[in-house]
Amino acid sequence: MLLPSPSHRPRVHVGLLVAALLGLVVGLLPALTAPAAAASRSPAPRADAAASGTFRNPLNTGPDPYMTHWKGNYHLTTTQGDSIKMWRSPSLGTLATADPVTVWTDTDPSRDRNIWAPEFYRFGDRWYLYYTADDGVDEHHRLYVLESERDDPAGPYHFKAKLAPPNHADDFAIDAGILQLGGRLYLAYSGINQYQHNGINIAPLSDPYTVSGDAVAIDAAGGCPEVREGPEFLYRGGRVWMTYSTCDTGKPDYQVWMMSMPLDADPLVPGNWHQHQGAVFSRADDRGVFGPGHHAFFTSPDGTEDWIVYHAKSTSAYTYTNRTTRAQKFTWRADGSPDFGRPLATGATQNLPSGDPGTGNYWINDDGRAAGPGGVTYTGAWNSGTGCATQCFWGDDHWSDRAGATATFSFTGTRIVLLSVKDTGNGYAAVSVDGGPERRLDFHGPIRVGEAVQYVSPRLAYGDHTLRIRVTGEHNSQSGASFVSVDRAEVYVN
Repeated sequence: MLLPSPSHRPRVHVGLLVAALLGLVVGLLPALTAPAAAASRSPAPRADAAASGTFRNPLNTGPDPYMTHWKGNYHLTTTQGDSIKMWRSPSLGTLATADPVTVWTDTDPSRDRNIWAPEFYRFGDRWYLYYTADDGVDEHHRLYVLESERDDPAGPYHFKAKLAPPNHADDFAIDAGILQLGGRLYLAYSGINQYQHNGINIAPLSDPYTVSGDAVAIDAAGGCPEVREGPEFLYRGGRVWMTYSTCDTGKPDYQVWMMSMPLDADPLVPGNWHQHQGAVFSRADDRGVFGPGHHAFFTSPDGTEDWIVYHAKSTSAYTYTNRTTRAQKFTWRADGSPDFGRPLATGATQNLPSGDPGTGNYWINDDGRAAGPGGVTYTGAWNSGTGCATQCFWGDDHWSDRAGATATFSFTGTRIVLLSVKDTGNGYAAVSVDGGPERRLDFHGPIRVGEAVQYVSPRLAYGDHTLRIRVTGEHNSQSGASFVSVDRAEVYVN
């Protein structure tokens, strides 16, 4: 059984480098060959691969995820910066296109900026939403909690309290997580202590919104010296397992480490915590996954499976952008410890959590392969190849800078999402659905990232539709060229 709780932020923060907005996307291969002859492809659908019981990441374009399944819906929050938004969906597979609900904004100038890492817990018949915010100055980040006005994780909420242990009454603090042991509650968070500027601290709570004593510092290991943040808790095998993220979250080596102690031990005695050596979840270069961390835990709808939700990047560059939300199942070892395995590639097809009703979502690759009805047809001059490797779905993509070249996806469903490479040499594309008005999109990015969400279509009546991407041959002043990349389309049936 598990208990969730995310959090984040490195020792060196970059103001509001939150969430890659729906549109972190596309790009091309570094060394571009001469445009190939006009390509045209109309693939046969692979009905045998119809994926009603599967899904692919990312689930959201924001970082610092927290997720709970409650009363038939997954509820997800990620860092948005200026507010707290929640996404709800009956299936994990449709979270990416769920419409968010804004559950909190603030008018108090001391805490209405840089709102990070919200997470929410149910105590009694109310929900308590923990988060960190400041007045525009990073060092002024403090912890706060909201209380719901009814038994609904989506609120509405009202402000309840500032959370400040007496011995850190006005110190930098982020990433609240709630530890529950022996009928008592504890506030675990990342803040100033003798070990790190962002170190793990634990303080007692007399109720969900009242700190009742000093925080104690936990000397947690981590591979990098600067950060210990985002404490989360699991309970199994007679022990409580505290996982936390280490290293600056802008680094590709951002990773998850772990400590544990017996369930009947006092968490406010630092010596009771046993350090487990080495990262338990870390970068997977061969899968194009970097900086996995700031995680939380949730159970499948039927309660039989345990899952981790986390953010990661598709680039090894030092950057706070491109951190997208992903999820995957984990298991348990014979000794009772969690086994998180390795991060899966973005776009890897996974089975939905047990008890998830499914969605019928499917993918269409740029080369014409598809897991459902549809395909892609090209006109004009396009390049294609496998040079983008792990940054692309199935390791390949198409790209062109020739004005007027088009790629047209045909699909059957209610919505389509285009994912591809964002790069320094990318330009503008014009997209249209079913021959309607074009929308101009910028595929340029300051660094090269893969499988970025370039476009999400409006909701459509279920049926046969087309999405056309037209190369304009234009680019913004920061870009070095006008290429447009086509990689994966994710089709939503429900």
